[in-house]
This record gives sequence, C-alpha cells and structure tokens, in this order.
Amino acid sequence: MIQQTLVLVKPDGVARGIVGEIIKRFEQRGLKIVGLKLVKIDEDFSKKHYAAHIDKNFYKGLEEFIVSGPVVAMVVEGVDAIENVRKLTGATESKSALLGTIRGDYSHISYSHADERGISVKNIVHASGDAADAEKEVALWFSVDEIHSYKRAGDEHLL
Repeated sequence: MIQQTLVLVKPDGVARGIVGEIIKRFEQRGLKIVGLKLVKIDEDFSKKHYAAHIDKNFYKGLEEFIVSGPVVAMVVEGVDAIENVRKLTGATESKSALLGTIRGDYSHISYSHADERGISVKNIVHASGDAADAEKEVALWFSVDEIHSYKRAGDEHLL
C-alpha cells in the first residue's frame, strides 16, 4: 500500500549538518520525498504537533527543544512508508536504537539522562507513529499545494 508519512529532522539534526544524510537514507530505501521545507516553529505550533504530550512531565523540555532551531519537515511516500520510515529511524530512545538506523548511528541519549537534566531526548528525527498520526501530522505541517506527485526514474523497480 502506498502511504505518506511525516518526518522531521529536529533542531539537533539540522545543527549537526546531517539533513542530507538523513534524506539520502530514505531515498536509498526507495522512498520518495514529496514535500520538503525548512521551518522555525513556535510554542503554539509545538502544542498542536505534540498535543498528545502536553500534560506529560517531559513536555516542557520537548517544546523547548523543538522550538530551539529550524526543523526540516518532509512528507515521505512509498510502499508501507510508515513502517519503513519507523524502521529506518530506529527506537525513540536513542540508546536503544540499533546501529544502522538514524538514531542508532547519530544519537545515544537515554530517557533517564534527559530526565535528570530536564531536557528532551535529542534523537535527531520524528516520524509518524501510525496511519492516523501520519494523516494528522502531514495535514498539520503541509498544505495540499506543498505536496507533489511525480515519477522518478526507477519507480518500476520500487513500486
């Protein structure tokens, strides 16, 4: 099934200059970038994106982190894109992410370390958790006019 999902390269990934490497991993997997932009979000937008977490103890650190610098937002499309993107990004807690995943290769922070310091886990990327989240998040971050359909050389081998 062809799906679309949201991926964010968080401020730590942007600041470290690894956006290109992250995009490369999705494209090498056969996924297609159909929406892409660099944005600086504010507290109000953070509350919309992380609405499910507002009442949790870690929300303040999460908000401070996501608004601390620019974020690269992208819509990734492909066969079973949600599951494939989640596999590529790795476990949410960086120290548990397998080597070869984005988080496993570029981060190592544990929940306990972040909690002790009162900060968010700096884990490079956000990826929609399931189909309902993907639909909601893509619509929040991108207008219909910002998502583009196109044929890519080699699609016959990927779709």
